[in-house]
Amino acid sequence: MAHQATAPGRASYDGNAVASLARFFPDATAMRMPVQLARLVESGQLPDFSESTVIEFGTPREVLFACKTQLEFADDLQLRNSDGSLDEEVRVVAVQYQPGKALVAARFKRDVPNWIVKP
Repeated sequence: MAHQATAPGRASYDGNAVASLARFFPDATAMRMPVQLARLVESGQLPDFSESTVIEFGTPREVLFACKTQLEFADDLQLRNSDGSLDEEVRVVAVQYQPGKALVAARFKRDVPNWIVKP
């Protein structure tokens, strides 16, 4: 005889976890852009890039990624890619916590035209 039950799922550290957050952003495009992440504490302070991560999804206004840095809603961050073509401040607009990581959606603090190039 079959029984119905529920069990908590285990998420691994891969794009599927960030994809679960991306479903709240219908215009999100899958991507893989390596960036350095820095939390900005005071205005005008030079960023201390503390973690490498990968932007897994993006919209014209947001970036979505997983990181190990403890972040909270409304934290200000600096994201920079290796060639400097993306070096922007963002503000955290959503966080989902998982063991050992945070899934983050952050919105650009200014208009960044054409940062996503679709084929």
